[in-house]
Amino acid sequence: MPKVDDSHFAARRRQILDAAAACFAREGFHRTSMQDIVRASGISAGLIYRYFTGKDDMIAAIVAEWHERRTTMLGDDPAAGYLDVLRRVGAPGTRPELQLAVQVWAETVRDPDVRAMSRANVERPVAAVAPLLAGRTEDPEALARVFVAIYQGLVLQTLWDDGLDHEAFVRAAGLLLAPFAPPGNPGGGAEQQ
Repeated sequence: MPKVDDSHFAARRRQILDAAAACFAREGFHRTSMQDIVRASGISAGLIYRYFTGKDDMIAAIVAEWHERRTTMLGDDPAAGYLDVLRRVGAPGTRPELQLAVQVWAETVRDPDVRAMSRANVERPVAAVAPLLAGRTEDPEALARVFVAIYQGLVLQTLWDDGLDHEAFVRAAGLLLAPFAPPGNPGGGAEQQ
């Protein structure tokens, strides 16, 4: 059998993950069958199993990518990056991604592996941001977790309320963040509004 080059492998994997993510966002993890993913991807079941061992493997890959993107968005200026992450929640076309996020959060209650991945993906940004808040608050880790909760709450409110004013939400979050932003960056990037 000819060896598949890395770019072809990556493209096929992406095609499968995109199809699986769309199915999971629409139907949830448990109501989505492998046959649903086969249909959505246009790839045979046999070929899918060459890339993934099953749905749980796809879920793990999706969760890892999802959190990696958010971590990357924080960039060199976590305060401004955080506000950019909040802005992205309200961007057009993000609804399926937000639905998938809620599916992942719900799955953490049932699946210890997904819970461990999700917890690790909260712990990393908390560990990265808490030192930046040191000296500005009594409990920097707790404050970092508050900002994670603000993000999670915005995701839920966005799915529940089509009329939510995301810019107003981001401005308010910027005001909350301002006292903790590094000197010389008042508002943690909130002035970019």
